[in-house]
Amino acid sequence: MRGPHNIWRLIRTGATFERTGAMKQLLDAYEAPPLLRLAARVLGWPFQWLGLKGDPSAPPLPRALTALGPAYIKFGQILSTRPDVVGPDLAAELRVLQDKLPPFSRAVAMKSVEAELGQPADVLFSEFSEPIAAASIAQVHHARLAETGEEVAVKILRPGIERAFRKDVDAFYLAAWLIDALAPFSRRLRPKDVIEHFDGVVRAELDLRLEAAAASEYAANTKDDAGFRLPAVDWFHSSRRVMTMGWVEGIPLGDTAAMDAAGIDRAELGERVLSLFLKHALRDGYFHGDMHHGNLKVALNGTLLAYDFGIMGHLDAYTRRVYAEILYGFIRRDYKRVAQVHFEAGYVPADRDVDEFARALRAVGEPIFGMDATRISMGRLLAYLFEVTERFGMETRTELILLQRTMVVVEGVSRSLNPQINIWDIAKPIVQEYIEKSIGPRAMLADLAATAKVLGRYGPRLPELVDRTLSQQLAQPAPRPRVSLRAVAGAGLGGALAGGLVVLAVLGLG
Repeated sequence: MRGPHNIWRLIRTGATFERTGAMKQLLDAYEAPPLLRLAARVLGWPFQWLGLKGDPSAPPLPRALTALGPAYIKFGQILSTRPDVVGPDLAAELRVLQDKLPPFSRAVAMKSVEAELGQPADVLFSEFSEPIAAASIAQVHHARLAETGEEVAVKILRPGIERAFRKDVDAFYLAAWLIDALAPFSRRLRPKDVIEHFDGVVRAELDLRLEAAAASEYAANTKDDAGFRLPAVDWFHSSRRVMTMGWVEGIPLGDTAAMDAAGIDRAELGERVLSLFLKHALRDGYFHGDMHHGNLKVALNGTLLAYDFGIMGHLDAYTRRVYAEILYGFIRRDYKRVAQVHFEAGYVPADRDVDEFARALRAVGEPIFGMDATRISMGRLLAYLFEVTERFGMETRTELILLQRTMVVVEGVSRSLNPQINIWDIAKPIVQEYIEKSIGPRAMLADLAATAKVLGRYGPRLPELVDRTLSQQLAQPAPRPRVSLRAVAGAGLGGALAGGLVVLAVLGLG
């Protein structure tokens, strides 16, 4: 699939980028050398008539991606979560991408339901609406279960979407190969790795059972959180291409007038949005990675409702502890401790100077703490922090990038509800409570207990393993020093391979 027949797709893509102005925007963003700019102009200008026009009112890059269709829209949305790849300015621009595409018909949707669930849709559902929302991968219908009368939302993949995405992704792989071969300066962006990341995300989103599993896990983690609720997954009416969940009725969080009319306390709701996100990230290590206004509602009783679980973030226990200590260090303005945490976690190479790094962190933190409380931004702090750590040799950590991106979105939602919100006042008790539970003496005892539990599982086999290891060591004759031509040749070949790997690593990660 990744052969020359994809060249036409790339020509159409390049022509669209040229026609919409996205090509120039990308070349400027990556400070492309003059020769590459000239080549892009010479090759792109004659073919721009082949490109799609798009919406002239949209910014160049979102305009081009929207015109090119679902796979390109989804690619742009995923890149918006990777400012380490596209830069903060382009990431912010890509976040405005809308994937409200023309829906497919109700009749086609009902045929998909029958093919997936094995029974006619009008047998399974007593009511089945026209599409109420259509995105790049799937669309949603409001329905009612025939057996129980329960209201549900039915999400259905677009017909043929898997094949359409496969074709475009194959063209993306070809583009990554061409970029890597013809534009060596771009290798630091790791184009192939970017496409592989996109490919993995899309494969997961094209199996709605995985989204249902994510929703189920998230609901189990948050079932005791006051003022927060998720729609329940209906596994009996779900499959790879169809997902059924309970219907959630509420006011969209972007509709402040409706919330005021309903008597919703927006200030309290804004604080709850932020505090819940921090609790989920720190307590559970599993958070909603797309908590914008469109994926949140509020019920008339004030309960916050969340849906659309296609993008979820995961933090392991160790990363959560590091993240909490970094945040708490900034809250206390203890920059030396923040620096030490980075070194202890291995985020910054050990050969760098910890005091110099602490001074660089102070330059990040102090201006932010000097701001008015309503302007303090944790997302901005993390963005600045990543800039500093990059200068000190910290490698990109994608899980922290998604966390930072989501933090910015959540702050925006919270401030739209309560412009006077003080981010640090909300964060401090949550972070402090987590640190007390996960880093103090009780946490140490819990870690030791977990370690003993693991060792206990292997306890009956330990004598056997020790005996076997010692027997093998004693059975081997003592090595005699000897140098052979084969050994010298092997060492030389190994050194050459190691050197080649180092060069590849520098090209790929530099």
